[in-house]
Amino acid sequence: MLVDPPAPVPGNGAALILQVALDAPLRRVFDYRLPEPRDAAPPPRPGVRIEVPFGRQRLIGILIAVASASEVPQSKLRQALAILDTEPVFDAVTFGLLLWAADYYHHPIGEVFAAALPASLRAGHAAQPTKSFWAPTVSGRAELERPASRRGPQLRALLAWLSEPGRQPQARIPKPFTPAQLRTLAARGWIEALPVEPASPDAAPAVAILDLSAAQTEALGQVSATLGRFQAHLLYGVTGSGKTEVYLRIIAKVVALGGQALVLVPEIALTPQLVARFEERFGVGVAVLHSGLAGIERRDAWRAAHSGAAHIVIGTRSAVFTSLPRLALIIVDEEHDASYKQHEGFRYSARDLAVLRAQRAGVPIVLGSATPSLESMENAAQQRYTMLLLPQRAGAGQVPRMTLIDLKKHACEQGLSQPVLLSIGQHLASGGQVIVFLNRRGYAPTLFCHQCGWVAACAHCDARMTLHQRAAELRCHHCGARSEVPQACAHCAAPLSPVGQGTERVEETLMRLFPEAPLVRLDRDTAAARGGLDAVLAQVHSGAARFLVGTQMLTKGHHFPDVSLVVILDADQGLFATDYRATERLAQTIIQVSGRAGRASRPGEVMIQTEFPDHPLLQRLIHAGYDGFAASALQERREASWPPYMRLALLRAEAREPPRLDEFLRAASARAATLGASGMVTDNGIRVLGPASALIARRADHYRAHLLIESKDRGALQRFLARWVPEIESLELATSMRWSLDVDPLEVD
Repeated sequence: MLVDPPAPVPGNGAALILQVALDAPLRRVFDYRLPEPRDAAPPPRPGVRIEVPFGRQRLIGILIAVASASEVPQSKLRQALAILDTEPVFDAVTFGLLLWAADYYHHPIGEVFAAALPASLRAGHAAQPTKSFWAPTVSGRAELERPASRRGPQLRALLAWLSEPGRQPQARIPKPFTPAQLRTLAARGWIEALPVEPASPDAAPAVAILDLSAAQTEALGQVSATLGRFQAHLLYGVTGSGKTEVYLRIIAKVVALGGQALVLVPEIALTPQLVARFEERFGVGVAVLHSGLAGIERRDAWRAAHSGAAHIVIGTRSAVFTSLPRLALIIVDEEHDASYKQHEGFRYSARDLAVLRAQRAGVPIVLGSATPSLESMENAAQQRYTMLLLPQRAGAGQVPRMTLIDLKKHACEQGLSQPVLLSIGQHLASGGQVIVFLNRRGYAPTLFCHQCGWVAACAHCDARMTLHQRAAELRCHHCGARSEVPQACAHCAAPLSPVGQGTERVEETLMRLFPEAPLVRLDRDTAAARGGLDAVLAQVHSGAARFLVGTQMLTKGHHFPDVSLVVILDADQGLFATDYRATERLAQTIIQVSGRAGRASRPGEVMIQTEFPDHPLLQRLIHAGYDGFAASALQERREASWPPYMRLALLRAEAREPPRLDEFLRAASARAATLGASGMVTDNGIRVLGPASALIARRADHYRAHLLIESKDRGALQRFLARWVPEIESLELATSMRWSLDVDPLEVD
């Protein structure tokens, strides 16, 4: 497969073959003849969209290359139906990046390119903006200088309106004018349609800009010095240290020089507040790309980026593939976040591809976080990334004081210890806001019969159903199954009890104990409704809500200046998990949610409830901060040969019958052995482990298992996978089995 931009196409004298990538689960391109008639038109350029026949369908694909010959006999080659573009829909760097990504992640090339385009462009809509405005011609202006006539006063009035200064960019004509009158003016030659040109950068709006600290100034200077060449910077700043202000200052330099900036954020939840801050600083020229947009909105944002009209593009994971002809800077905010990894279909890491894109484009990239991933910390230690430190909070904010609450020593009220309840009362009395964090939504994770021990289990998964009290139903958080809440145990007719706490139950308890303090809840359930997230955040920012109870969504970079207390419930969830990244995620979560406290003038306090206050991870976080944790965790990873000191790939498979699943994975392992994989890892060797069942072995009525592939050498692993994947595809069971390859997996489950 191609990695670099394709070579020049053959001349018109050769029999040209179009090699097209189609959105299909096939790791290959398809050959077609040129559509006819072509006259003397030049051959199409790689990166344009091609409409082709595929079986009984008509599909739209991407032209990967133009060749002079095909392995398919000329008589059997089908003819392409249409070439939809005169110019590629990807800039050269992005085109090459997508080719590389299909190769590196061993994913069907057509699905890779399809993931990079909005749905409307995959359906064949125009890639270039088609907006135009009507402007008077010389004849039209001459007509206005003539004496008015009784005939056509409305036409003359419309012509005069179009001639007013600044009138041309108007998208719609006002009543009582009509489109028919516009066509009449055009037919008489008095007006003409002109394309809307990409907007030039607006002058920065007059907004108050904070003074930079010495550390911010140093970071800004170092990144600015690398504009025009590749350099990866790790902006490691404590929560509230002003990383966003550094982003804004660097982007201002890029826009002033005529370049474009790409800003990646991990979640849609972060996008509205970040966009508002960027628009306040820069005015127009900011395009937003994420999965929550309507199709037309996403298409228009993509067009603005591709045409150069958008100077700044803010987007989630897939925005890393946005075509940007003048790209000059990439920023990855909260670079540690697992949301940058796609876990279904094309399993890519947007953060890793962003670094590669910056390298290929010859532009700097800034990876920002208060809790950098261990991979990024190691890259900085090896001087592959430049470390930029923001060790103090901006303005009057101070890092909050952290305290461990030993649950073995204190009585609890529905999961809330007495010291926590006392502290909540004190902070509310002094006018502060309180965040209570629990990474478990619903009312209770278990519905239990104390008489016979029955537990409400999902009928389709090896998992328990979660009780959602307000909806009066049980839900499986793995497959989405729902059922009514039983009135009594189906086995012994005894009453059933909810066991454990979810955000709903904590909300109920706090509303009962502190009835005078308004409370809002932020989790996937409350944010699912249209406008739900914005409504919750608005109540917190306005001060109308004094309590905020929520899950992981609370860690996503929100700025709540009045929050003075953060309470973390059940901090022990990740201390004894089997996943090797569990402790890293736990440490990041604790630091991130703690960072919501004390961001303004109010001192901040963090209380962490645990049954293991002496656990080394918690002790390191309290006494040595994230730095101390990261150093220890990297040493453990090195000794255990886990990433970043080992390269991994995971072959996942699922089937309705466990014997077929086991047979498939054992056959795949046997094929690996024929390619030289062994049970031991050497410097350039490959080890295949398994089959092993997934942590949740049955989900949605499918049994799940995997093979883990390890190597200390990335190149050796890639060469092995390139030979192994075709072997897997050739297995008899492969066509009747759901299977996927995950390169650089974040979870080994």
